[in-house]
Amino acid sequence: MSIKAILTDIEGTTTSLSFVKDVLFPYADQQMEAFVVKHRQDPQVAKLIDDVRLETGNAVLSLAGAIAQLRQWIAEDKKITPLKAIQGLMWEEGYRNGDFTGHVYEDAVRHLLHWHELGLALYVYSSGSVYAQKLLFGYSDAGDLTPLFSGYFDTAVGHKREANSYQAIVAALGLPAAEILFLSDIAEELDAAAQAGLKTCCVVREDQPTDALQHRWVKNFDELDVMSIT
Repeated sequence: MSIKAILTDIEGTTTSLSFVKDVLFPYADQQMEAFVVKHRQDPQVAKLIDDVRLETGNAVLSLAGAIAQLRQWIAEDKKITPLKAIQGLMWEEGYRNGDFTGHVYEDAVRHLLHWHELGLALYVYSSGSVYAQKLLFGYSDAGDLTPLFSGYFDTAVGHKREANSYQAIVAALGLPAAEILFLSDIAEELDAAAQAGLKTCCVVREDQPTDALQHRWVKNFDELDVMSIT
C-alpha cells in the first residue's frame, strides 16, 4: 500500500523545540494571571477554569488557586487539556499582537507544500490544543499554512503514547492504517502509532541517539521519500 495521508507531530518535527519551550511556554506562564483575571467572565475561559477544578478534584478551587495550578502544570510540562486550551487562547493574543510568529523549519514548509500538491492529505497530531496548532501554522514564519491541512488532533483524542489514540485517528480519517505515515521525534509515540498499524518515521533534528530506534529515521524532511514507503 502507498501512503495516502501524513500525520505529523509539531514540536521537534515541523517546529523547533526551543520555540515552544523558550517562547510560547514562558509567554503563557508570564501572562497567565493577567489573562485569566481579564477574561474570567468569558464563557469559554470560565468553562476551562471549571475544567481545571474537575481535573484537580477540587470543586471549590479559587480563581487564584486555579491560576497557580495552571502555572504549576506549565512548569511540570503537563499535557492537560484545559491548560492547553487556555494556552491556545493566550497565544492567539500574542500572535495577533505580533509578539511572535510560529516557527516552522524551512524544509518542513517546502515538503508540506509539495505533499499537498501531490494530493496527500495532511494532518497534525500534537499535545498542544487544536486551537494552538492552527495558530502556529496560521501565523507561521512562512505565512498562513493552514490551507495545507485537512484536520488536526490533540489530547482530546487520547494521549500520544497510547495506541488507541492512533486507532481513533485512523477511524476519523477513514483510511487503512497502513496508508497513513506518522512523523514524530519521540520513539514512544512512534511505537504507539506502529501498534495501531500506521507507518512511522522518526525525525531526528536534535541529534538524539538512533541506535535503539525501531523505526525508519531521517534528520529532516529533505531525507524523507514518502512515495517510496510501502
